[in-house]
Amino acid sequence: MKLGIILETKEPEKAWNAFRFANTSLKRQHEVKLFLMGEAVECESINAPKYNVVDELKKYSDLNGVLYACGTCLKSRMLDEQTSCPISTMNDCVEIVEWADKVITF
Repeated sequence: MKLGIILETKEPEKAWNAFRFANTSLKRQHEVKLFLMGEAVECESINAPKYNVVDELKKYSDLNGVLYACGTCLKSRMLDEQTSCPISTMNDCVEIVEWADKVITF
């Protein structure tokens, strides 16, 4: 199954669960594309000991998960020079929705 995941929050537990869901899906042989939007583009800097988002993000990358980040959201936070994921557009987000069999939003 092709899963599109849209993450819109930097709230640690929700972001952690989104990446855990994505990682579990990849391990079960699903295709996953994850789009960071709004404050979620800050997820690389979430520091919450109970919910290790950065570790789950690294696992996602290690599992060859496809990650996009809204360029407008990054630029508005002056993070466009600091992100490790490709700067993307709303067209990319629409393409993920069109590509996916299911879309999940966190």
